[in-house]
Amino acid sequence: MQKVRYEVDPYNRLILDESGGKSDLPEFRRVLDGRFGTDEDNNLVYNIKTPLSNSDTIPNQIKLRGAWSLTDDHRLRFTLDKLSRQTLGDQLTFAGELLDANENSLLFSVTTRTKQDTQTTYVFNLGGVWKADENNRLSFHVRKENGLYDILTFSGIWELGSNNQIVYQYEKTRLIRKKSETHTLTFKGYWDIRDKARISYVLGAGTDSIFNFSASAGIFRNGYIKYQVGIGALTDTDFRSRTITLSGVWKLKKDLGLIFETDYYGGKTRAIVFGAEAELTGKDTVTFRLRSGIDNRDIGASLELSHEVTEGDGQIFLRALKDSRQAAIYAGAAWNW
Repeated sequence: MQKVRYEVDPYNRLILDESGGKSDLPEFRRVLDGRFGTDEDNNLVYNIKTPLSNSDTIPNQIKLRGAWSLTDDHRLRFTLDKLSRQTLGDQLTFAGELLDANENSLLFSVTTRTKQDTQTTYVFNLGGVWKADENNRLSFHVRKENGLYDILTFSGIWELGSNNQIVYQYEKTRLIRKKSETHTLTFKGYWDIRDKARISYVLGAGTDSIFNFSASAGIFRNGYIKYQVGIGALTDTDFRSRTITLSGVWKLKKDLGLIFETDYYGGKTRAIVFGAEAELTGKDTVTFRLRSGIDNRDIGASLELSHEVTEGDGQIFLRALKDSRQAAIYAGAAWNW
């Protein structure tokens, strides 16, 4: 069977080249008017409206198999499987923008032009999960068949924006205007602490999209939590260190345990829940040896609070602590104060 070559023109239209190699001969090249999308396994699909060259052999839809990646200048690329549809393993690189990041998807916008010279913009999305790689860079794992993934790595440096959100920015130069533009992806989630020397950013309850960042040992004080996170390989010229400081209020809740409440976007407040062993360490202070609120794992950190900050349910806990004959008692949902 003769192999064909697929290309994408500057207007994000699919070109079919049946010459068996690169060719500028018009009789071998067909520009197809249509739109790109994805199927349930994130294979690339091109839905054809009408071919721009007369042909009775062009189907209404072309489905292509291959691997997704992200270029250094943040363009979406699809490398065709050589065994799929007898293609030549070509790379299709799209002109468009990374539009938005949801907890289980990445949205990409493309602009196309029809044979009537009408320009339109549309959106297609890739389904998958967000993770942090070994260098604390953001990455999106595109879900494929048989439990496999294609990994898109965002090589730039992310920031901690307003309301404790993760913000990723990159610059892109438009080929026509030769003007550099800044594009921003904002990740809506919340922070959690589940292990030693690690801080996590969860993109949604019940989702696998979690950025687990390796970090320095956390600093826990009255009013804030602070971690130092390095982004990028140490040998990389783009290596940066970021300080994550979460401001908030420590509380003791009878139904939860020790919590740290902090503000997020839209006026929302969320709490990081901890387990802790607590003991009186002075006339006016309590020291907590902190544990994960999920599995009671030691996170290698401690916190010292004065009696004044343990209001409400905290007063019940303090009385239990003072009445206890043990050196320390557990502050968590499992403890009956």
